[in-house]
Amino acid sequence: MVHALLEAHRVIKPEGLLIDVRPASVHRRVGLAHGDCYRLRWVMRENFEDDRAADRAVAQVISEGWFNAETHVRINCYRVMDTLGDFQGWLTDFVDKGKFPSHDWLVRRLEHALAAEKGNVRVVVSAPLVLRTLRKREMRQPLNAKLI
Repeated sequence: MVHALLEAHRVIKPEGLLIDVRPASVHRRVGLAHGDCYRLRWVMRENFEDDRAADRAVAQVISEGWFNAETHVRINCYRVMDTLGDFQGWLTDFVDKGKFPSHDWLVRRLEHALAAEKGNVRVVVSAPLVLRTLRKREMRQPLNAKLI
């Protein structure tokens, strides 16, 4: 990951910005919304190994002087789904791409909860995003970055 950041440093113009937008390393929360009422029901079980490695890589290139950290903002992100099928499609994609453990337990609980609800109920998944901007620093002589 450090190698990718150093490659970005190579191609960014002097004093240019690198924008890093990723999900925060926190478990996503799943709830039900009925009208304006939202109720948190479950917390997902993700593995944050890759996210933490990316955070370490960013910290390393900053500490070695390749970039200056300019901003670090957390933004709330909500995914709203109308049906159990919509949620299952999102979850399957999420689990497959992230190589996360199965969340069949969550689908079963959600299916049971939706069957007990009356009216127009939506499934809401919340997880913050982190937005960082890093300003390229010009290096007078190359540093030997340790690859993680």
